[in-house]
Amino acid sequence: MLALWAVAFFGPLPAQAQGFRFSNPSPDEQADKAAQQRKDAEVSAQLATPCRDRIRNRKIMVLIGEEKNGIVQAKQAGYSQHVDAINVRLKGLGLRTYTAEEIRRQIAQEEVDAYFKNDPDRALSASRRLGAQYVLKGTIASSATRNTMVNVNTVNVAMRFTLTDAGGRPVSSASATNASYAGSDTAGMALTLIEERADEVVAKLYSEYCQNAGAR
Repeated sequence: MLALWAVAFFGPLPAQAQGFRFSNPSPDEQADKAAQQRKDAEVSAQLATPCRDRIRNRKIMVLIGEEKNGIVQAKQAGYSQHVDAINVRLKGLGLRTYTAEEIRRQIAQEEVDAYFKNDPDRALSASRRLGAQYVLKGTIASSATRNTMVNVNTVNVAMRFTLTDAGGRPVSSASATNASYAGSDTAGMALTLIEERADEVVAKLYSEYCQNAGAR
C-alpha cells in the first residue's frame, strides 16, 4: 500500500531510479571481478599445457631461502610449510617432488647453501646424489618502510621462483609480491603470500616447464 501511495503521490519513478539496487557492484568491484576472471582464464590455459609423461616423471627438488642483509638463510627446517604448499600443487599436476624431510635427510646444509650461492659444482653434486633432475628455488626478499599516514611499519615481501635443470640452466621463473602491516614476520607473511598466489605461480612454472623441459 505504501508503494502504491508513493506512486500516486509522486508519480512513476524515473527509469534510472527503478534500476538502482544497493547491491549493484561499484566500478572498482566490476574491474576487480574482470581482472580476476582474466587471471583465472590465464591459469586454466597454462594448466592445460600438454606435458609428456617422460617430463612428468622427472624429479623436482624444491628449496626455499630468505634473503637478509644480502645473505640468504636457507635452513630448510624453517620453510617446510612453504615447500609443502608448492609441493602439494605440483604433485596435484602429476609432477614428482621430494618432501622437505627427504631433502633434509639426504642433503647437507652446506649443499643447500650452494644452490643459493650459485656454486654450480657443489649443487650439481648434491642433485646427482639425491637423484633430482630439476631444482625449484624460491627466494624470499623483504623490506620495511614507515607509512606516515597511518603511523605503522609496512613490510613488503617478494618471492621469486626459479626452476633450473640439475646443471643450473634456467627452465622457468615466476614471482609474487605482497605488503602487510602485520609486523616483521617475513617468513610467516611469505607463507601467506604463497597460499594466496600459489595457483597462478605454479601454473606458470608448470606451463613453462612442460614446454621448455620437453624441448631439451
